[in-house]
Parts: sequence; C-alpha cells; structure tokens
Amino acid sequence: MALNALRSDMCRKIVLVRPAVEAGEKIGFLPGDMLAKVNPFLRPLLDALNDMLPFETVRRYMEGDVIEIVPLAFMRGRTLNETFIIHDEAQNTTVTQMKMFLTRMGEGSKIVVTGDATQSDLPEGSTSGLSDAMRRLQGIEGIDMVRLTGQDIVRHRLVREIVQAYEPPKAR
Repeated sequence: MALNALRSDMCRKIVLVRPAVEAGEKIGFLPGDMLAKVNPFLRPLLDALNDMLPFETVRRYMEGDVIEIVPLAFMRGRTLNETFIIHDEAQNTTVTQMKMFLTRMGEGSKIVVTGDATQSDLPEGSTSGLSDAMRRLQGIEGIDMVRLTGQDIVRHRLVREIVQAYEPPKAR
C-alpha cells in the first residue's frame, strides 16, 4: 500500500515506526551510537523493505529521506504531512504512546497500524495501546479496522498450524 501510494504520488514520504520493546528476554546494554542501539528493533522493517524492493532502491530512498525508519520514542513533536506512516508491532505500545503516535498525522497523510494483541511484550498488567485504540476508535468515520485470522498467514505453511496450536481450545 505505502509503496503504491509513493509511486502514484499520493504521498511524498513513507515513515516506518516500531517500538523498541524486547520480546521477553532483556538484552541489556548495547554498545555503539544511537543508530546501533535501535537497529535490532528496526531491522525487521528493513528486512521487509528489502523483500519488496531491490537493495539499491531501498538505500537510495533512505538516503534521500523518502523512506524513514524511526523508533516510536522519537515521534513526539513531529507532524507528518503527505506521508504514509506505518506503525508496526503496535501491540507493544502503551495507551499513551499510541495516542502520541496517532496524533502525528498531518495533512494529506495516511496511517496504518499493525500488530497482534495476542503477542504483546508489555509488562504483565499493562494495557496495549493497540487494543485500547481498537476499542476507542471503533465507528469513527475515516478509520477502518481489518482483523486478520490464521487464514491470512503468508509465512511458511507450518506457521498457521503453530498459531492454531497456541490458541485457547475454544478459539480452535
């Protein structure tokens, strides 16, 4: 969607956002500058881009600031006009972070939020910003929600069976 919007001049930029949340294990201190520290969290977005575009195109777009990959923590204070903004792994945002993110949208922009509420890495007892937003924003004109099921899985054929094995007995 975002690449099609960019190619058809419906936006001038793509911004990919992800929270810097570890999946269960704490990795502790990371050496290097800020880019080196956040790279492991943002790497899946770069991997996805490289699956869709030639490496040189991705490099050129990123160097030209046509595609930007940003940790969620760096979104505060920004207004993104004419931008296609994708928030990945949104189940790992707090309610406050989700509100902050959703209010970055400027004129001519579109936001897509992705996540799986069953795979939250937030501390026990925390409310996921994704789940909260889905409840709060239901029915607002101009906001659409798409819920995917196991039938929509596009990874290895066994992933669908693995996901089903982890579902509660009632949901199977």
